Amino acid sequence: MGQKGRTGKKGKKGPSQAERADRHVLYEQSVQAPEADIEFFIERYRERNRRMPRVVREDFCGTARLCRLWVEGGPRREAWGVDLDPDVLAWAEAHNRAPLGKAAGRMHLVQADVRVVDVPPADVVCAMNFSYCVFKERSVLKAYFERVRQGLNPGGLLVMEIYGGTEAIIACEETREEEEFTYHWDQAAYNPLTAETLCHIHYSFPDGSRIDEAFTYDWRLWSVSELRDLLLEAGFERMRVFWEQTDEDGDGTGEFLETTEEENQETYLVYLVAEA
Repeated sequence: MGQKGRTGKKGKKGPSQAERADRHVLYEQSVQAPEADIEFFIERYRERNRRMPRVVREDFCGTARLCRLWVEGGPRREAWGVDLDPDVLAWAEAHNRAPLGKAAGRMHLVQADVRVVDVPPADVVCAMNFSYCVFKERSVLKAYFERVRQGLNPGGLLVMEIYGGTEAIIACEETREEEEFTYHWDQAAYNPLTAETLCHIHYSFPDGSRIDEAFTYDWRLWSVSELRDLLLEAGFERMRVFWEQTDEDGDGTGEFLETTEEENQETYLVYLVAEA
């Protein structure tokens, strides 16, 4: 991920809104929904094991907001956040781990490659926001899944998300108004021969200033069937698909139901749950 630049002239009243903004705060507010993710983890884990999960590992953790919320949810909970980027981990330490106080001892941040990281086994490993799509080669993604499988306790789960649909493979831009800024999801390019896609997140503000390419993603957009095959080859028992429901306008409702067959849509979002 990268940050290209902030545009907007400084006026007499000081720096622009873009210049004052923290891109990691913007990301947490506009992209993530860790409370809903955690609720989903618990429901799926209890279905399988008839008990609550205790240890969660967040791969590609970024700001590790999910880790913080997991630890805050109970005195026995423990979280491991793994990421390669030392800068974002430093931000996570200052903004999400340190504020936990004594509970910070149950939240661990590790700078490492998720394909080789060595931490205690987890009940749930998650790779949210399509982060594993950074692995473009089949053998590399399979090796990551094998490593995750080794790092799960018996009955453990790997939870991921993937998106797709007819509009997922074209160049387009989607905007969404937030309370204090506008979020822009920019699908800049897609190669149908390799399924590689280049996407950016931009932010714009009421004063006319912008943060262009606040985050950039160079991914392979995997299909659900490809991921199922790889997960089974990596040793998982099965993969379950939970499809986001839509309202009459075609917008996602945040409700996910398990399914084995669906009609294609312009866009769709699913949770994938792989059972160890």
